[in-house]
Amino acid sequence: MPGYELPVGTCLDMCPAAERAQREKERRLHRFEVVPGCRRDRPRADPQRAVKEYSRPAAGKIRPPPSQLRPPSVLLATVRYLASEVAERTDASCAEVASFVADRLRAVRLDLALQTASDVETALVLESALAVLLAVVARLGPNATHGPVDPMLLQAQVQESFGSLRRCYALGAGPHPRQATFQGLFLLYNLGSVEALHEVLRLPAALRSCPALRTALAVDSAFREGNAARLFRLLRTLPYLQSCAVQCHVGRARRGALARLARALSTPKGQTLPLGFMVHLLALDGPNEARDLCQAHGLPLDGQERVVFLRGRYTEEGLPPAGTCQILVGNKLGGRTLEDVVMAEEEDEAVDRPTTEV
Repeated sequence: MPGYELPVGTCLDMCPAAERAQREKERRLHRFEVVPGCRRDRPRADPQRAVKEYSRPAAGKIRPPPSQLRPPSVLLATVRYLASEVAERTDASCAEVASFVADRLRAVRLDLALQTASDVETALVLESALAVLLAVVARLGPNATHGPVDPMLLQAQVQESFGSLRRCYALGAGPHPRQATFQGLFLLYNLGSVEALHEVLRLPAALRSCPALRTALAVDSAFREGNAARLFRLLRTLPYLQSCAVQCHVGRARRGALARLARALSTPKGQTLPLGFMVHLLALDGPNEARDLCQAHGLPLDGQERVVFLRGRYTEEGLPPAGTCQILVGNKLGGRTLEDVVMAEEEDEAVDRPTTEV
């Protein structure tokens, strides 16, 4: 509205007191938000655990007052809490965690959009929120569709998060020390997309010369070319967040590589290949995963150590197996917590300095 100035949030809690009371009354508290040990039939909101839930803004709805909006510092603290205390929970399924975290991060982005904040503050909150979202989505197993989470909705939220952050970069002067990393994450998450590649190639040359973006462009190139050896060699070297972003494409890349092997090696009598070679080439998590991959595509096995490429046997039905991705993703935390990865910038600073290489 012309002449309307956005307020500055003043709520210092992760969830406004009024919302806590209302949701407690209506029994809409998530189990992650209740006071430990309270009776199940009378759950009480814990001010240290309750997090503002997302509420879709409606046309004609009165804008929330400043007392209902969390300022950037509180939003950042909320993201930190979600990364450290919720995303790492072991008493809940990955699907339940992802559903809760995604909803609360959506509320974080909405609070940020409804108030005045500097470009630097906005970028910092959006970067941290996106990093947490990428991590919890990557931790979902192949059976996530049967849990309390909608994979398509999560994918849409990731894309919305990238859109908000990239608009912040485009509209603000910065500085944004992690921009190259998150522009690279955008390309990795949209691997093979012509539109995403075009958007990245339109970035300033100094930004594209940063190692994080150069690596993302190299991964995208290998993926497009179908160069499995180079692609999986690069994927092995990616840091944790980059690996989370690209994980959704690993199954398709492995299927493409297996299809090319089948075209090249299949004969009427069958030609064998050691499963150990498949494990190394496709960065699989061991011979069992290699066997499962081959059998899912109709390729017979010769004993326990070799796959047989027999002409006419290779098939593709449904989505490619998701795989466990311990080598490519899970093991890369290296003893760090998700909070360390999300909130610390040491790793990003080491890879995001522009270079003078052409």
